[in-house]
Amino acid sequence: MQSKVVLVTGADGGLGSCVTRAFLDGGATVIGTSRKIQQSDFSSPNFTVLPAEISTGNGAKGLVDQVVARFGRLDVLVHTVGGFAGGQLVAKTDANTFQRMFDVNVNSVFHMLQAAIPALRQTGDGRVIAIGSRAAVDPGPGMGAYSASKAAMVSLIRTVALENKDAGVTANAILPGTIDTPANRAAMPKADVSKWVRPDAIASLITWLASDAGRDVNGAVIPVYGRDA
Repeated sequence: MQSKVVLVTGADGGLGSCVTRAFLDGGATVIGTSRKIQQSDFSSPNFTVLPAEISTGNGAKGLVDQVVARFGRLDVLVHTVGGFAGGQLVAKTDANTFQRMFDVNVNSVFHMLQAAIPALRQTGDGRVIAIGSRAAVDPGPGMGAYSASKAAMVSLIRTVALENKDAGVTANAILPGTIDTPANRAAMPKADVSKWVRPDAIASLITWLASDAGRDVNGAVIPVYGRDA
């Protein structure tokens, strides 16, 4: 990882912070972004904070432009940003909730892909790794908007994999079950967390996909369901 320039979206989140530390431990140069991220969130000299609003095309492009201008390249994009809304049947889901799920889970990755792909193609070995959800392929009742948005995100990543393999770029999606984060523990205090997915397990998979060893994996949709499979 020592020669890699890695951009992690949602780098201060429950999963994103673990992913960021894993790349830093591997010697990568890591740029972390979110709306409120701070330089003090990570102590490594290889970490740079670039707060950004990636819900718009201009915001995403401005972020990637800053990365390339400052570091000369972009090797890896890891997209961990996402949101959840559930509890309503499809017939009772309001249009605002449905649109919000697509804004958070699809539009943000779309804007980041459009901004990052030109830079990733320049490296000859670029990587895109996006965090989806088990619900993308295994939807449950009361999660129609969330499941549909995650399924759309997976389709987008697989399309990017096909469109950019000529330039050596790979794009893969990881589909976790419930991740053991502080936010999920707070939301589900009575759950058996021993069955949840450990963030460090996902981070290890992400860094492997970004390494030389993972270069032949492209367009994969990888289930990581923990002990609740």
